[in-house]
Amino acid sequence: MKTFKLYLLRHGLTEANFNGVYAGSGTDLPLSDEGAAQLDRLREDFEYPRAGLVFVSPLLRARQSADILYPGVRQIGIEDLREIHFGEFEGKTVEQLQQDPVYHRWLDPAQQLTPPGGESGAAFAQRAGGVLEKLCEYMVRSDTPEAAVVTHGGLIMTALAMHAVPRRAPQQWACDPGCGFAVQTSAASLMRDGTVEALEIIPYGYGDYCAGQTGE
Repeated sequence: MKTFKLYLLRHGLTEANFNGVYAGSGTDLPLSDEGAAQLDRLREDFEYPRAGLVFVSPLLRARQSADILYPGVRQIGIEDLREIHFGEFEGKTVEQLQQDPVYHRWLDPAQQLTPPGGESGAAFAQRAGGVLEKLCEYMVRSDTPEAAVVTHGGLIMTALAMHAVPRRAPQQWACDPGCGFAVQTSAASLMRDGTVEALEIIPYGYGDYCAGQTGE
């Protein structure tokens, strides 16, 4: 049975990551200098899987990350790969939002609240899961055996929680900047249940390195 591999990678660090600022699709930040340097170090220390095609979020931090991790490789921008939109919370820190009762209601999953002017969790989940399926379908139809995806941490967690086996909660699919997961699928798997099989953490060797650092 022919399989198709997709390499899902989170973009590098921005100043918003360092400062604890909510930055979704409503905040188009570049990589920070440290974020770009960190991606360069990852490329030097570990091995990224080869890919002849990169699907990329339209946001600048993802496009810059793709240029660093896969220089010269053809990119296709995909609008649905953008991060969730945090609405009025965009550009604000947790400290700035502490006195906002709407923010605290939004943090409660039972409330299922949409940030004012933002994207609902349900809409984001539908978009994240849908774009993963569409990318896999494109690979099957075009007979593209391997491709990378440079996107956002929230989208990776949400999409894999919906479609990956083994089944895991979204937070268990969290990944460090510049890192992610290799998954594979087949035409039969897509037609039967729309699943992808999670293979390993990428870049290769990074998961073992992290386990060694934590003593696991």
